[in-house]
Order: sequence, then C-alpha cells, then structure tokens
Amino acid sequence: MQLIAKAEQLSGDKFAIKTKTKKGAKVYAVNQPPKEYLTAIDKGLNDLFAVAKKNKYKQKLKHKDYVIFICKADRQTDSDGNYIPNFSIPVNQYVGTDYDKGGFMYAAGMIIANNPLAFMIAENEKQLNQVSEVVRFEGEHLVLYHNDRKRYDETADHSKGGGHPILK
Repeated sequence: MQLIAKAEQLSGDKFAIKTKTKKGAKVYAVNQPPKEYLTAIDKGLNDLFAVAKKNKYKQKLKHKDYVIFICKADRQTDSDGNYIPNFSIPVNQYVGTDYDKGGFMYAAGMIIANNPLAFMIAENEKQLNQVSEVVRFEGEHLVLYHNDRKRYDETADHSKGGGHPILK
C-alpha cells in the first residue's frame, strides 16, 4: 500500500501493527497501542466532528474514514521542557522559520494524505488528552480540505502563521 510506504518513509519506522479503534478508525502503529490510546483517538475524532458540525461541515465525519499512523517519538519534550512527544520531519517549506532545527523540524502530527484521510502522530505514553488533541488538530486540516478548500488553503501551512485550533 502506497500510504503505508509514505508514512514509513517520512517517519523511518515500520508500521507492523494494524488495528482499529472501537469506532472504526484504522490505525497502523510501530507498537501495539493500549486500549486507552485507541479510546483517546476516538475522543479526538469525536471532538473534531462536533466542532466541524458546529461550523456546518458535513463531509468526512465518520471514524471509519480516517487512517492514523502512530510512529515512535524522536523527542519527549518540547523546547520549553513540556512533555509532548514529537517526531522529526524534513523542514521543507518551513526552512528559515522558527520551526527549522537545522534541516528538520519537530511535529506532534502530520497529514500523510488528504484522500484517503490519513495522518501521523507520535507515541505518547503519559498524557492521553494530548493524543486526543493532536488527533482533533490534524483532523481539522482534513475536514477543511473536504468541506472548505479556501479555508484549507489559508491554514494548511503553519509557516505562514496560525495554529490550532483552527475550528472553534
């Protein structure tokens, strides 16, 4: 599957585990995620769908539409020392910005594909509320892509400023 190959190329990990959340989101992981982690993914999608409906979006609001990759974290804390697992990715369009750490940057989540709806998040062993938040925030990009292309174009690239939450 091309999607898995792309996620493996970006993360440098092998996604040997394939599972689903209770509500049907597909999950590929490096290590078997605990039940609580999968529940946190469902909560993040639930929160995403609630705010999407509040904004009158209707497309791509089913758990089964989503594919989530859980990669190994490359660091456990952010630059301020707060626990938030991140993975490193090529800096690309963020070169020269505050995100640029010498040709790479750290991310808590990253869109892998707009269709199918796929994104990657880092393993997080301590704070499942962060897992839910990252799922919701990455999902915002995908909901916007399929419901409001203008707003998607304005918010897809954080190097131009702006952050999460996008949908309120």
